[in-house]
Amino acid sequence: MTHLVLPSLLRPRDGDALRGELRTIAAQGVVPVLFGGEVSDDTLHLSEFFGTRTNNLKGLAIPPLSGLGGRVVAQRRPVSVNDYSSSQTITHHFDRPVLSEGLRSILAVPVIVQGKSRAVLYAAIRECAPIGDRTADVVVAASRRLGTEIAIRDEVDRRLQMLTTLDAQGVDGATTEELRDIHAQLRSVAQTVTDPSLQEQLRGLSQRLAAVVRPGGGDGADASDDAGITLTPREVDVLAHVALGCTNAEVAQRLSVGAETVKSYLRSAMNKLDARSRHEAVVTARRLGLLP
Repeated sequence: MTHLVLPSLLRPRDGDALRGELRTIAAQGVVPVLFGGEVSDDTLHLSEFFGTRTNNLKGLAIPPLSGLGGRVVAQRRPVSVNDYSSSQTITHHFDRPVLSEGLRSILAVPVIVQGKSRAVLYAAIRECAPIGDRTADVVVAASRRLGTEIAIRDEVDRRLQMLTTLDAQGVDGATTEELRDIHAQLRSVAQTVTDPSLQEQLRGLSQRLAAVVRPGGGDGADASDDAGITLTPREVDVLAHVALGCTNAEVAQRLSVGAETVKSYLRSAMNKLDARSRHEAVVTARRLGLLP
């Protein structure tokens, strides 16, 4: 039996994605100071900075309900203060590093994933004036994008953990339908990630999963099989979900494409496989090792 060898460093650093969102906000010039950090064990760790003049905020660990960030982590909603030094709505455990940086008006926005704060983005100015609505909209939009990205990465990790468990138990110990579901989910998750190298790795894992389930094992591939038939990644994506019994509308929803697009990919795959029906296309693709 062929075993899957899973990469141990598949997930990129979430801090890199956070830094990317801060950089995107900075490019819009809505506010002079931006910073943020990830939440671990309910504690916010500041790690990313744009526009700061000192290192006084770097590495701060902020527990729940402490300061502005701790309040945001606990309450899971954006909070702003127009004059940090005199605000009555927050604790003042971090006055020294904040005020030594000259920050007065600050907006903190949590990044929420599955109901939990996973990071916080800050926008700040050095005057006692309200943070504008445009700035707030830009930062909130960035927090939502980052939350979506982290949620996708979490799903990738969950699926890879399932594959690791299956590999340890052996394919014979898992139901064929579960393996097929994992394969299809890996295909759909791969389509949603923004990192090209991660997308390629996920598709590669799905190909290898198909090869493991294929009689005789071996190395699978999206591009072609022993009969010389070539399917595109999107054609395999569609067939993988059709194999689970999904309708065209359900496939479209899972892959975030239109129903007509699904029909087009399915029609193309059927032509290449010389299949007269959806069922025949799936059977042929499985026989050729393109699907588990």
